Amino acid sequence: MSSRGFAIPFAVCCIGVALFSVMDAAMKGLSLSIGLYNALFWRAVAGTVMGAVLMLLARQRWPVAAVLRIHLLRGVVVAAMALLFFWAIMRLPLAEAIALSFIAPLIALYLAALLLGEKVGRQAIGASLLGLLGVGVILSGRLQGRYEPDALLGALAVLASAVLFAWNLIIQRRQAQVASPIEVAFFQHLVMLGAFAPGAALLLAPPPLKSVPLVVLAAALAFTSLASLAWAYARAEAQRLIPVEYSAFLWAAIMGWLVFGERLTWTTLAGALLIVAGCLIAARSKPADLAHVEAGAA
Repeated sequence: MSSRGFAIPFAVCCIGVALFSVMDAAMKGLSLSIGLYNALFWRAVAGTVMGAVLMLLARQRWPVAAVLRIHLLRGVVVAAMALLFFWAIMRLPLAEAIALSFIAPLIALYLAALLLGEKVGRQAIGASLLGLLGVGVILSGRLQGRYEPDALLGALAVLASAVLFAWNLIIQRRQAQVASPIEVAFFQHLVMLGAFAPGAALLLAPPPLKSVPLVVLAAALAFTSLASLAWAYARAEAQRLIPVEYSAFLWAAIMGWLVFGERLTWTTLAGALLIVAGCLIAARSKPADLAHVEAGAA
């Protein structure tokens, strides 16, 4: 692809990553004000309505059973991933949570080996060890007693969500081949809504009127960023777009500072650099395994 042909997908990818980071900040604020369950449920409602309207306007056909099964599996995985990730960012600075989530592509290497029978080379193993070192550096800050008591649990929740996100990467490859960006975004919100619905009888409460704009904003940001990245990755090589996604750390640091007054620690910065270095090394050996590293894709 020529430099001119690559410029538009590159720009769209940059916008998509930035929107995801703003969405993470919106969801953190929403979760702190109305509770995590209600924030996830009402965002799923708003996203489903948006998706249904766009599906009708675009005259998208209802997918066949085989594609529906992929949508269902990914939606359930993303629902669990989102629950863990947003629970974590209620207890962690945004930049730190995003930095820890970057370990997901390295985990995906081993899930690909387990689920798809792919081989993990020496270079990828070395990259994984570098990434784990970065995680250790970030967690070391948690063990120095300078944070809230449940902050370490938040860090562990991010790592658990990263495992699910890595599984999501495996499913996403098949999904991108059989569904449009609008269809992907619609069914992700619809399945998440179904996954959260059983808890409604005990946990659901109408959002305060002042929170409704933030619910709609979070849903619009999630839908737009998801579709933007799907569009960009369909038009440019993943290995050329991967470095853009690590800009999420910068956006998360900015949003965390502006909205929540969060400080960026040296352990978070150093750990993020090690994890990103590991991901980029792995990308040189197996670029296809590293698409969409941003955990805010939930």
